[in-house]
Amino acid sequence: MAVHRIADLPISAMHQSARTPHRTAWAIDEFQSAASSVYNGGTLSINRRVSRGAYLRLSYTYAHAIDDGQDALVAGEPATVQNAYNPNAERGPSVTDQRNRFVAAFSLEPQPFHRQHAFLGHVFNDWKIASIVTAGSGRPINATVAGDPNQDGNYDNDRLPGYSRNAFTGPDYSSTDLRLVRKIHLGEGKRLEFTADSFNLFNRLNPRVTITSDGLTAEATTFTQYTTYVLNVAYPAYYQEPTQNFLKPNAAFPPRQLQFGLKFIF
Repeated sequence: MAVHRIADLPISAMHQSARTPHRTAWAIDEFQSAASSVYNGGTLSINRRVSRGAYLRLSYTYAHAIDDGQDALVAGEPATVQNAYNPNAERGPSVTDQRNRFVAAFSLEPQPFHRQHAFLGHVFNDWKIASIVTAGSGRPINATVAGDPNQDGNYDNDRLPGYSRNAFTGPDYSSTDLRLVRKIHLGEGKRLEFTADSFNLFNRLNPRVTITSDGLTAEATTFTQYTTYVLNVAYPAYYQEPTQNFLKPNAAFPPRQLQFGLKFIF
């Protein structure tokens, strides 16, 4: 989804603009499905189907997603491209680009004791343990600049000079989820199930750098305009020093969480 600002002029100027079909409008935004994207990837997986209460799946994916305009639904806000009329200059890693991703899942439901060991079977049978381990490389980060350097009226679409779109990579991610289930049979067709779930079991810190503490995008630097003349000398605009919080983790994905449940099945 590409967003182009057609006009952002005072009403008096817009009366003189041939590009503005509605002269009484303050500004007109044009939305086009003009962005293009390419995805290349390969997956290697190993599966062990359920047999004797055991299941295992291992999967690794290498992928590369490239586009020239982020999707508004994925990004959470309307797409803001710096070069609206030159899509080739915007071509770069997608906001969803993740080069490496590994997933391991297993489930065990052992029944070690049979009818001849009724007491031991009552204690140690009817348990189930399942887990999912997810690990992935970092996702792209855009070196945005505050201050509207290209003077197009959009303060959210400018990048640090010399860097392409989404040129930096954020931290990697890893998490382990675990579920423990205990079944208690109460009679024919009736049973209780106790469940204990842990998300991010090992409480791994998974930092994020795209969102600051105030909920705004972390800027790489700020562009400052100067219109002041001293002794008839104009002081030019300049880029300030890079901000200290750019690429520095300032938020994180959720820590370890626990939940317990009880289910009656009849």
